[in-house]
Amino acid sequence: MAVIKMNFLSQALGMQTNVTICLPSYSFKDRMDGREEVYVPGMKYQVMWLLHGGSGDDSDYLHFSNITRYADDNKLAVVMPADYNAQYNDDPNGAKYRTYVMEELPKMCRAIFPFSDKREDNFIAGLSMGGGGVIKIVSDHPENYGAALIMSSSFGWGGAAPVGLKIPAKNLDPTEVREKLLAAREAGKPIPKMFLTVGGNDHATEPMRSHKAWLEENGFDPFWEEVPGYKHEWDFWDLSLRKGINEWLPIRHSVIYPGEE
Repeated sequence: MAVIKMNFLSQALGMQTNVTICLPSYSFKDRMDGREEVYVPGMKYQVMWLLHGGSGDDSDYLHFSNITRYADDNKLAVVMPADYNAQYNDDPNGAKYRTYVMEELPKMCRAIFPFSDKREDNFIAGLSMGGGGVIKIVSDHPENYGAALIMSSSFGWGGAAPVGLKIPAKNLDPTEVREKLLAAREAGKPIPKMFLTVGGNDHATEPMRSHKAWLEENGFDPFWEEVPGYKHEWDFWDLSLRKGINEWLPIRHSVIYPGEE
């Protein structure tokens, strides 16, 4: 597994920014399987665009979860951008974080790394504030993702803002996001399957239940798992990532070699 830490000038943000990337390479599993030809010209990876929560950055998942192992075991590239506390929003007078994550970062990464640009090979996931980012981004461009994993998100659905953050009231209103999602479906855009998961003792439990109910009432057929005993914590998010990658999301668990598209 190659773990790549990049710092580059973002046009959408108007400043230098950091991104962390997990890129599968020759692994112990390849060795045990007897695979000799691993690096083949034209090979591609499926990609998970993984969004961190409040007060975090692009290194959170490396420090607090087993994402590198999950990515390597399943031959899945994982891209973790830094949003800091921008709520994955576009500031009209400053950094445009949502545009950066939705548009600029995928273009840059696909120009440098062997990432598939097909919808069915791209997944978006996030926890807490990052889960709110997933909800917003999917409502803007549902056609870009084959599936979405939303973990413990209360932001935007009636829950409290992260401690210490002053969030404009308009950012806490789900109405605009929901209308965008309905309009996208009406326009014939494909909507990714949404996987919702939350701990039973989390402050985000009720907002997540509310979002699930709205999705069901409007015919979006979300996947739902509520796990008793867990709070807003990394043990739960690591468990959710493992389940999401190993079981829930439509992941190939293998490199896409030429001719296998």
